[in-house]
Amino acid sequence: FESKTDGVKHIVQSVSEAADGRHARIYTLDGKLVTPQVALRDPLNVAAANWHALSRYAVRFAPTDAAILLDVGSTTCDVVPFVEGDLAARASTDTGRLLAGELVYTGADRTPLCSVAHHAPYRGQQCPLAREFFATARDIYLILGDLPEEPANTHTVDGRGSTKADARRRLGRMICADDDQFNHRDAVAMAHAMSESQVRSIVTSVEQVVSGLPAQPTRAILSGQGEFIGRRVLEQMGWTGETVSLNAKLGPVVSRCAPAHALAVLAIEATR
Repeated sequence: FESKTDGVKHIVQSVSEAADGRHARIYTLDGKLVTPQVALRDPLNVAAANWHALSRYAVRFAPTDAAILLDVGSTTCDVVPFVEGDLAARASTDTGRLLAGELVYTGADRTPLCSVAHHAPYRGQQCPLAREFFATARDIYLILGDLPEEPANTHTVDGRGSTKADARRRLGRMICADDDQFNHRDAVAMAHAMSESQVRSIVTSVEQVVSGLPAQPTRAILSGQGEFIGRRVLEQMGWTGETVSLNAKLGPVVSRCAPAHALAVLAIEATR
């Protein structure tokens, strides 16, 4: 699409056509459910609103004091602050949220590894990484066992499967190494280093968000495909508050698409 407006209009119109006369509503960044016709009048008010829907749902798990939501998905991480049971985000647009630290463009699956770090350990040395799309975050978490192997899942950089063996080959390419030059131990060392670098980048944003709160948060809500990354972020920060896992409350399948579940719940509640 040429712009966000064009993309939103296409999606809203497609939803309307698919609904075929059924009762369709679109979620807005001010927390309302409006008709497709109303949404089309202000397309940017419904653009990238998934984080807002999840936040409105998740705030029920933090009704008092200050809290943060860490939703780590396949591609991005949302860091959303709450104060006294209310959403306390400082920005609503993607650009504004990036500046505020409330959107971190890194995730558990699709993030190119060349954007995560500049070097990786290789047999006692720090090797510069190839600045090319050779591997993604999925590969390091396959190696570390945080994501399950899926041989039939070929949504990878090289079109091969989501297995440890295939992930190792992709990681080897990050230092321009052939298969016989990069073994499993090498892959584990690289994966640990890359994961730590990714966690540090999220920690920086969380600290930025927390610094703007009137008090230190006492509760953290975790969700998303990369909830395990969120836990490492809290560990890195020396977190001593309460942790609420949507994975545990809703199950891993629902937590992975938590914004969709949140929107369904909000829609049901709006009709009561």
